[in-house]
Amino acid sequence: MAQQHLDPTAGPVAGDTLEAYLQAQATEFLRALRQHRETGGTTATNGVEEAVDAARALRRSARRISGTLHTFRPFLDEGWSEGMRPELAWLSGTLAREHAYGARLERLLAALHRLSGSSAFPAQAADPDAHPGTHPGARAQLPSEKGALTVGAAKAGALLERQLTLARTRAHSAALQALGSSRFHAVADNVAVLASEVPLTASASATGLKPLAAAADERLCDAVAGLPLITAGHPYNAEALIHGLSADTAPQPQDSPWHQVRLLLRLHRYAREVLFGDEAPVDVRLLTAGQALDRHRDAAEAAAAAASAARTPRIAPATAYALGVLHADQRHEVEAARFAFQRAWMRETVGTP
Repeated sequence: MAQQHLDPTAGPVAGDTLEAYLQAQATEFLRALRQHRETGGTTATNGVEEAVDAARALRRSARRISGTLHTFRPFLDEGWSEGMRPELAWLSGTLAREHAYGARLERLLAALHRLSGSSAFPAQAADPDAHPGTHPGARAQLPSEKGALTVGAAKAGALLERQLTLARTRAHSAALQALGSSRFHAVADNVAVLASEVPLTASASATGLKPLAAAADERLCDAVAGLPLITAGHPYNAEALIHGLSADTAPQPQDSPWHQVRLLLRLHRYAREVLFGDEAPVDVRLLTAGQALDRHRDAAEAAAAAASAARTPRIAPATAYALGVLHADQRHEVEAARFAFQRAWMRETVGTP
């Protein structure tokens, strides 16, 4: 028992620490919800920005509450926590989709501009069937492959903008519908209760938080051990391109383990926040690894969007060519992110106060 008193998170302090963290996140959730309701109906530019910030804060706190309920579930009423976690995941995922589609479109258009060698697409490239004499010398300025990419890139960009803007609009409508639903109001009510009372179990006063946080770290390390880090140690992995533009629309099978590691890394980070609060040391290794996994996710989803657009019926060959180059470019970005993660993970942990 003497050893237990030396642990700052042991005994009743464990329950107090967990309770304080969950209440703080619940308070942030309610504050963001109030801000979103106050700004959600405005059309002013600053109001839109505030609404976006509020939605981001809602997602942030919902993820942290859900992740904490998962990692420290032995300390919480099982029926309550297991019922609340999927609802928070639903809310976070619903609110994230609009931003994800917008960021994906920006990423793909920027890549098209870079690959076509221009900051803006020439107007004559919009119609690949236009007569060459309409713009004298326009096509002679570029090599044939670069010219084909530039011509197709304009059509590809327009196609991606139509598809992803439509998806973003639908995601925005779905988010607004979700925020007005009885399901969301039930989630908000539970979070409001959480802000004042956390349903802790008796075990929260008998054991510390560190063993559960250590278990989250072990799950992360086990998942990383299952990654093909030897392959990721090379900047190019041709196997990742084999099924990219095939008729099979299933997600790239190589990506799933990396997405799982990203999720486990997030849970590990949240567990550190619970243990140390605002005094948590910055782990540069974990921070860099997390940024690499974020880039991996973004590039993988962008590649999938390019492949999906390339399957659009009756598109011009130049458009399909540009989308194929774009898909390959994003899969190379996936490999670069894996390479960056491998280098970050193999480094010694460096902490700063």
